[in-house]
Amino acid sequence: MNSSPHASRASEPPPSHQDSLIERIIEWSARNKFMVFMMVGALTLAGVYAMRHTPLDAIPDLSDVQVIVFTQWEGRSPNLVEDQITYPIVTKLISAPRVKVVRGYSFFGYSFVYAVFDDGTDIYWARSRVLEYMQGLTGNLPPGVTPVLGPDATGVGWGFQYALVDKSGRHDLADLRSFQDWHLRYWI
Repeated sequence: MNSSPHASRASEPPPSHQDSLIERIIEWSARNKFMVFMMVGALTLAGVYAMRHTPLDAIPDLSDVQVIVFTQWEGRSPNLVEDQITYPIVTKLISAPRVKVVRGYSFFGYSFVYAVFDDGTDIYWARSRVLEYMQGLTGNLPPGVTPVLGPDATGVGWGFQYALVDKSGRHDLADLRSFQDWHLRYWI
C-alpha cells in the first residue's frame, strides 16, 4: 500500500461528468453571442434610465415630518407659560389628523410645541393643518399672545452658520456674545 496522498487520488475513479449550471450558462452564452449582446445592451440602457430618473439625495432626510409652533410671552415664568400657552396648544394639536406625537417645552417667556406627523405626510399639508387648528385657540390664549409657526425645514435642515458682526464698532466681543446667548439664540 502506498501512503502518499497523491497516489490514492490517482487510483480513484474520475468523478462522473455532470454539467453544472455555470457550465451550461457559459456554453449557452458561447452559442448565442447575439442574444448575450442584446441582453447586455438592454441592461445597460435600463441602468442609464434608472440613474437619470431616480431621485438621489446626498444626505437622505430620515427625520420625521414636524411642525414647530413658537409662542412668546415676555416676562412670564415657565410654569405660567406651561399652563396658559403650552398646554392649550398641545391639547389642541394632539387631535389633528396624522399627528403621531406632540411635545411641548416651556421656558422663561416663551414656548415651543413640536407636532410630529406620521411618515409620508406632506410637510405643507401638515403646516396647513397646524395653522387650521391654531385658529381655534384665539380665545384660549392670553391677550397679546400670538403663536407663530417655525421655519419650513426638516430636522436634517436645521444646521446652519451665521456671523454676528457689529459694523458700527460700538460693541465689544463680550457684548456680542451676551446678545447671542440671551436673545438671538432663542429667535433662531
